[in-house]
Amino acid sequence: MAEESYYDILGVSKDASDSDINHAYRRLAAKYHPDVNHAPGAEEKFKKINEAYEVLHDKQKRAQYDQFGSAGPQGSGGQGFGGFGQGQGFSQGFGAGGFDDIFSQFFGGGQRRQADPTAPRQGRDLQYTMTLKFMDAIFGKTTTIKYDRDAECKTCHGTGAKPGKAPVTCSRCGGRGFITSVRQTPLGNIQTQTTCPECNGSGKILKPEDRCTTCHGSGHIHEKHELEVKIPAGVDDGQQMRLQHQGDAGANGGPAGDLYIIFRVTPSREFRRDGSTIYVDQDISFAQAALGDQVKVKTVHGDVDLKIPAGTQSETNFRLRGKGVPHLNGSGNGDEHVTVHVRTPKSLNKRQREAMMAFAAASGEDVKGVKKSVLDKLRDAFEDK
Repeated sequence: MAEESYYDILGVSKDASDSDINHAYRRLAAKYHPDVNHAPGAEEKFKKINEAYEVLHDKQKRAQYDQFGSAGPQGSGGQGFGGFGQGQGFSQGFGAGGFDDIFSQFFGGGQRRQADPTAPRQGRDLQYTMTLKFMDAIFGKTTTIKYDRDAECKTCHGTGAKPGKAPVTCSRCGGRGFITSVRQTPLGNIQTQTTCPECNGSGKILKPEDRCTTCHGSGHIHEKHELEVKIPAGVDDGQQMRLQHQGDAGANGGPAGDLYIIFRVTPSREFRRDGSTIYVDQDISFAQAALGDQVKVKTVHGDVDLKIPAGTQSETNFRLRGKGVPHLNGSGNGDEHVTVHVRTPKSLNKRQREAMMAFAAASGEDVKGVKKSVLDKLRDAFEDK
């Protein structure tokens, strides 16, 4: 099967101008960039587009490609246009081309491949901290938030230029965004690349008089953004939720960044929470513990009846199935655990005291009882307040 030509990959003719090649690349790169297109095969297509552009936008590489094809002047055994270096392969010996690649790998020198300054770039991610009430975190809610972000300028649509104007290719770097310099060393010629100081790596220059008056040439504006957020049931303190493309605007047609919402949940006075499980304390009297009873217990879903068996001891734990927190992004609820505490009365009236003495006697206990001192009575009075 014949290999697809670089011209066919970019969808341009063999006599296409540099402008046609740049335009085709930007259009295809924006369409197949992995941050934008998640379809199967999109990433491989994006790599082929970059490979084709890497050759065709360089006059010397393009001329070699037109003459020799994708194998390059070395034929099928050479490095061709697919490698990172421009010289010959290592098998050719320790000449300037091959040894430069070895020197680059071990000592950081040599020529390095630069990212295309005109390629689409995703915007910066943002973070927003949201404080939720205990019950709102359990059952979820819909709310509106406001935050600052960089958005695409609606006047120039991100180009930074006035309507009818456009940035021009930087004459100093030829639109590459970097400048290549060659220096001689005892080991051969070493090529280094630095960001172009004229265009700051963008590859484009915008004349001052052509700059958009709204964004002053940046292509972005700082705005107060308002967004309706649906908080799912079951979120917990410290968890986060990602909202795609709600961050800062991208560059060169790239997608916006994401917004991460960090949740802070205020504690409850009645309930304790651990994941989807709720814990609650319930006081019962000595009579209820000894004789058994049915009591009302609070849950996040409302009050329910709890049966206390006769002879229940203090600190006994009861589980209420399905009365806990809804499972986040799942079905059903967690459980609630109720710990009962047998409450001892601080003081007894005459009838209660007589009944307790009779209970002790019936139990075979010889309990005399101790009258409270004045100090104990005062202490009890202050504790009751």
